[in-house]
Amino acid sequence: MDMISAIDAHHHVWDPATGDYSWMTEAHAPIDRVFTTDDLAPELVQAGVSHSVLVQTWSSLDETRDFLAIAASVPFIAGVVGWVDLARPDIGEILDALLERRDGGWLKGIRHQVHDEPDPDWLRRDDVCRGLAEVARRGLVFDLLIRPREIPAALSVAAAFPDLRLVVDHIAKPEIARGGFAPWAEAMAPFADHRAHVWCKLSGLVTEDDWTSRDDARLASYVGEVMSVFGSDRVMYGSDWPVCLLAGGYGRTLSMLRAAIADQPEEAQRAILRQNAIDAYRLQVSVQSASYSGT
Repeated sequence: MDMISAIDAHHHVWDPATGDYSWMTEAHAPIDRVFTTDDLAPELVQAGVSHSVLVQTWSSLDETRDFLAIAASVPFIAGVVGWVDLARPDIGEILDALLERRDGGWLKGIRHQVHDEPDPDWLRRDDVCRGLAEVARRGLVFDLLIRPREIPAALSVAAAFPDLRLVVDHIAKPEIARGGFAPWAEAMAPFADHRAHVWCKLSGLVTEDDWTSRDDARLASYVGEVMSVFGSDRVMYGSDWPVCLLAGGYGRTLSMLRAAIADQPEEAQRAILRQNAIDAYRLQVSVQSASYSGT
């Protein structure tokens, strides 16, 4: 079969001089610079990716507005996952103002750095839950940026909001480099009960592993576990570019996944690489770019 053209459901652009990137250490020096969609474009062509979803990087409403403007001007961006303060009492008005912008149609979801909150139960707070209800009311996705510590709270949200589409980012960031498979897999298993409205991004694996490792077979075991929990119709590809440049680059993120799902039927591969992102984020993407025959 022709190589299936993928949709990258998770990448960023940033300028460290204008945002809060305090998470970067000396080890992050290779990505501590400006990254734009012009830098990403050739990577997509080389890897066989037709469209992408631009995802927030810090807690900034201005960044969300900027990302919507970028999406409106860059043909390969099919959607934006932005940020709003979920705890604000006027969150509904803020979401409406974003959606009513000329470029508001590109807003597909909201995300917050939940794993950076001191409280592992932050998602269960009453004010946060009120905010999530407003997100659901507007038909937007909520991206769950969590580590294993926050999985129980995320499961509570999944149970409490059956009408809210949820996407677990980076397979909930297991400690791959430290052999954290078993406790992560046990914590993730209950998501199977919420597959009707929860997806999981096969993203971030290369950077949760040792950055010098090229053991794609080990990463494939995590892919397999995610597939067993969510099924082939609830997982999607994400590069986490430019973070992935620390651990093998853009091409590795997709080639690893293509190899890990090579034994799946073509329909399942197409779902994982493309259709599930369209369904979860309700992307307006042409079917004409569904296969790839480039280099």
